[in-house]
Amino acid sequence: MSDATPIRFKANLLLPVRPARATWSFLLLPLTVSKKLPSRGMVSVSGTLDGCPFEATLEPDGKGGHWLKVPRALREAAGVETGNTVSLSIAPVKKEPEPKLPPDLRKALTATSDAMEQWKTITASARRDFIQWLKTAKQAETRARRIRTACDMLAAGKRRICCFDRSGVYSRGTIGAPEAAG
Repeated sequence: MSDATPIRFKANLLLPVRPARATWSFLLLPLTVSKKLPSRGMVSVSGTLDGCPFEATLEPDGKGGHWLKVPRALREAAGVETGNTVSLSIAPVKKEPEPKLPPDLRKALTATSDAMEQWKTITASARRDFIQWLKTAKQAETRARRIRTACDMLAAGKRRICCFDRSGVYSRGTIGAPEAAG
């Protein structure tokens, strides 16, 4: 865990409606817990779920709070099942982990050397914001246009994606927690 004071809380482990055969589950952080975090956007944390250690990036729920995706491996290691109330202890990490670069963005950055050079100089948080902006595109054409725009911005020396609502509060449903099954 980080040096920050751990935030302790309980939450219900939920099954998402989509995908239909999800092997993962999720939980919603109480709003009082989210308010203690440093950002309404994505926040990387280390912590424990029913005593089992994990590191993850909390996603914004679009309502000023956060949600946590719980992979099957973590759920099984903690000995919990969907529907259980679980105990968590979390704290923001000191250093943001490197986000996974989507293949289509990697290809575009590789083809644009100035954009790739700038990509290498920006923070992991800034790279994560660019990737999240791409993920919120609902259509393939929009995603492709955003990739071109991101490469142009980076090649021009920009370090952050501008005008992007990281919290999802003002984005009309483009960012949010999964819908819980029954």
